[in-house]
Amino acid sequence: MKLKGKAWKFGDDVNTDLIIPARYLNTSDPKELASHCMEDADNDFVKKISEGDIIVGGRNFGCGSSREHAPISIKHCGISCVIAESFARIFFRNSINMGLPIFECKEAAKAIKEGDEIEVDADKGEIKNLTNNQTYTAKPLPEFIQNLIKAGGLMEYVKKELK
Repeated sequence: MKLKGKAWKFGDDVNTDLIIPARYLNTSDPKELASHCMEDADNDFVKKISEGDIIVGGRNFGCGSSREHAPISIKHCGISCVIAESFARIFFRNSINMGLPIFECKEAAKAIKEGDEIEVDADKGEIKNLTNNQTYTAKPLPEFIQNLIKAGGLMEYVKKELK
């Protein structure tokens, strides 16, 4: 699976309240959650991004509350994946369960600048910065996890397996 888009850069310790503010947790509608993704960091974030764009974070991306709303809002606003130096463990698992591809790669997270054009080969864990012609290697996700993400998340994967 190849993912390609413009990088949107965030720092360390981006918590789930920043990803999707708690005041919007009264809904589980993916479109409604997506319309508020990252709004406390950048009020116009969802207006500026394009389908397929990529969030790049620092250390401990997705820390804080263990809400599934955070990866849902990221995925449904059009972001194709998240690259970070490291992820909070619960956010990591919730992302996989929701079908949001995530990649840990310290070198890429530090080197990529906002606006860079990025291409990710999800199967190989290869991250290419097309703007400066640099390539980075993230640890590829195991095949089973890749299959969950390709299916659209855990629930969709289980539905397909039961058929």
